[in-house]
Amino acid sequence: MQIAWLGTGLLGLPMAAKLQQCGYAVMAWNRTATKTELLSSLGTKVAETPREAIDSADCICLMLQDAGAIEEVLLQSDPAPDLERRTVIQMGTIGPQESRGFAARIADRGGDYFEAPVLGSIPQAQSANLIVMAGATEEQFRRWRSLLTCLGPEPVHVGPVGSAATLKLALNQLIASLTVAFSVSLGMTRRAGIDVELFMGILRKSALFAPSFDKKLPRMLERHFGDPNFPTQHLLKDVRLIREAGGQLGLETASLDGVERILERALELGHATSDYSALYDAVDPPDA
Repeated sequence: MQIAWLGTGLLGLPMAAKLQQCGYAVMAWNRTATKTELLSSLGTKVAETPREAIDSADCICLMLQDAGAIEEVLLQSDPAPDLERRTVIQMGTIGPQESRGFAARIADRGGDYFEAPVLGSIPQAQSANLIVMAGATEEQFRRWRSLLTCLGPEPVHVGPVGSAATLKLALNQLIASLTVAFSVSLGMTRRAGIDVELFMGILRKSALFAPSFDKKLPRMLERHFGDPNFPTQHLLKDVRLIREAGGQLGLETASLDGVERILERALELGHATSDYSALYDAVDPPDA
């Protein structure tokens, strides 16, 4: 089975490596060629263009930044890659309407499309413990389940195309909102001179606790936001997608107004490529 892997960023790189370890023949491409060097050292073939990778493949896995990147790489390149009789698995975070649109356009070109976004960060990608959510037909899910299992032990069939994209946004909404909420509570505690461990001890014993609080606490206390698992700019992109998708579903998403503003402030502070725990800097500025 020949796999074209397009997009070797923070998650894409270890995911592509896992497929190769599972025995798939992988050819990888990334816009920034230096991000494929580790894969090359592991024996993965590296393509100079997306079309080169696609032309060798039975299956095209996409781990690109957004729908615009997918559009450019897969549908607008000149000459356009041949998608006929090839399966496209979209694994990044895009909107459900965007995903359904890609499904229709790829079908028009003779290809087969489904979505399989993942939940987890770099450690889970490296250990093949991502949560993989498939928006696909039952036949597509059965056919490609073994490939998805190389990335996460129990892939979940959510429903048709668009459903997994929606679920991924619903989960990422919690990432953004919980991080902002925890930053506010931590900032209140510190500025009032209350011992942080006292606060955390009470929080951990309560129904309010989320494990992600403990994961992000050291970064926030030290204001160390480098070596990101999930960059702030990507979370801002997702929050905007969440607002759009929520509006299409008839939801009131006003609670995200403040979350979006805090994300924008974090970018203004220079944290675009920092770990999203840098939201704490926007909530509780160090020089205030």
